[in-house]
Amino acid sequence: MQENTDSQLDEKTKKGKQLIISTILFIAVTIITKLVKMPIVVKFILYLVPYFCAGYDVIREAFENIKKGEIFDENFLMTIATFGAMIIGFLPNSKEEFTEACFVMIFYQLGEFFEILAENNSKKSISSLMKIRPDYANLIKGNKIEKVDPKDVKIDDIIVINPGEKVPLDGIIIKGTTNFNTVAITGESLPRKAIVGEEAISGYININGQIEIKVTKLFKDSTVSKIIDLVENANENKSKSDKFITKFSKIYTPIVVLAALIIAIIPSIITKEYVKWISRALTFLVVSCPCALVISVPLTYFGGIGGAAKKGILIKGANYLELLSKLKVLVFDKTGTLTKGVFEVVAIHPNILDENKILHLAAHAENFSTHPIANSLKNAYKKLNGNIDDDCKIEDVEEIAGMGMKAKVNNEYIYVGNSKLMDQIKIKYSECNKKGTIIHVASNKEYLGHIIISDVIKEDSKNTIEKLHKLNIKTIMLTGDKREIAKDISDELNIDEYHAELLPQDKVTKLEEILKKANGLVAFVGDGINDAPVIARADIGISMGKISSDAAIESSDIVLMDDKLSKIIKAIEISKKTQKIANENIIFALAIKILVLILAFFGLAPMYLAVFADVGVTILDILNAMRTLKIK
Repeated sequence: MQENTDSQLDEKTKKGKQLIISTILFIAVTIITKLVKMPIVVKFILYLVPYFCAGYDVIREAFENIKKGEIFDENFLMTIATFGAMIIGFLPNSKEEFTEACFVMIFYQLGEFFEILAENNSKKSISSLMKIRPDYANLIKGNKIEKVDPKDVKIDDIIVINPGEKVPLDGIIIKGTTNFNTVAITGESLPRKAIVGEEAISGYININGQIEIKVTKLFKDSTVSKIIDLVENANENKSKSDKFITKFSKIYTPIVVLAALIIAIIPSIITKEYVKWISRALTFLVVSCPCALVISVPLTYFGGIGGAAKKGILIKGANYLELLSKLKVLVFDKTGTLTKGVFEVVAIHPNILDENKILHLAAHAENFSTHPIANSLKNAYKKLNGNIDDDCKIEDVEEIAGMGMKAKVNNEYIYVGNSKLMDQIKIKYSECNKKGTIIHVASNKEYLGHIIISDVIKEDSKNTIEKLHKLNIKTIMLTGDKREIAKDISDELNIDEYHAELLPQDKVTKLEEILKKANGLVAFVGDGINDAPVIARADIGISMGKISSDAAIESSDIVLMDDKLSKIIKAIEISKKTQKIANENIIFALAIKILVLILAFFGLAPMYLAVFADVGVTILDILNAMRTLKIK
């Protein structure tokens, strides 16, 4: 990608110099021929200098394509039209068109220059992603640190990242604390604090602290490697509009050449006005060049993909960008997508004692358990009171399978678990209408109260659902969770439809049903490895990049790099704006060309107007395409 960018910059400089030199020569020759009377042959020779200076590469490309059997392209059309204008002045009773021919070629090259400029601007939008490619890794070998190629680092190796350096491979921080600049990966401008035990993603930039990380993925499987691969290959998947323009130009160009020949020959035979009709045919050829469509439409989609990449949204091809603009149904996985996928204490309902005392007893009784529910109780206690009390006496710990925990806390037996545990110890408990996992707490004498643990809804989930509804997109949730929990989440977020207690294979079957019933395109958003089959089956598969499994990312068409659900709205906005700009370019280019072609047939379109209908429209379409980089 870096080599492509450098060559693009070289081409820009070369094209700029070519334009300047040919324009100066053209102006000089025009002034000389206006001031000094000379034979037409001398004028022709003089005008050949700026003509070939401006168009040598166009003429060379036309002949090379003819050798390959690819005759009908814009280079061929431009060469025939302009060189025909150069020699038409030698016909009897004809007007010299040397200035027009040179002007057309120079203006055509101006359009090419704008195309290069626009492509450069588009590539700049993803250049930050290309800069995340690491140059080296600081590998710890014994008591030494060696700079090595990231490709040579193995899983479980320890590497050091100094302040200001890029994180070269994915891993877990085992020493040190720091802040990461994550903008190139997630699009998020705020620094992200990182401590021991947290994940360090390749492509992050270490801001202010030396850290050591234990590598968890090889370079070829790392986040940075996958991002680079996605961006470099994004243009391989063309949109329907893009494919249409490519096919259109291959059919359109031969028809235009044939039409020009008919215009030049048949009316000439009938009217005997050869010069007039040949001139009109040449004008017809200039107008008919499909440059505006061939250049601007792919450029529009490339700009849209680049603009999305700047926001931390990786779109694997222009076709997916186009499909997203037509989305009608969005299907969500629940855990990790609409919710955080982390169980937290959301409420404490005491029967006696106070909330903190009940949490204290439950957390200490569960102190030696690694169950997710036990961890959520301990984490909730730590947030309020710090670490588990060292002076708290915990004895006779027993895990009761499928029910909960029993432990002697400060010489009193405490039971923490579900209603089955309460029934077993014959303690009467209180029912709770709040949705979530109900954890009852009791002593061997009496019921103390219960704690509600629930998977917490993401902060931007509700706002995202609301905006989707405003866009007339139906929302559906698929989950393997219990029906009552699914209903609670669905009601809170105002989701249109939900289906609960689904196994991974059930989700695929349910999605098949949704696809058959849907009146339009269906997308699925998920994160886990069990979501990969559903993501792959949807019209558009979207994965939450930061926490997604490799399988989910590989099978998806769009990756949200920072797991913010609201990025889906941003992606849809970018896709709709990109599609709107592409349609504007197609309609504008075709409308102007058809109008000027009609005028050219009746002799009402001079060569200068033909130039505008081709190169002028191309430049305007390119400038319009560049708006995709500025979508807010």
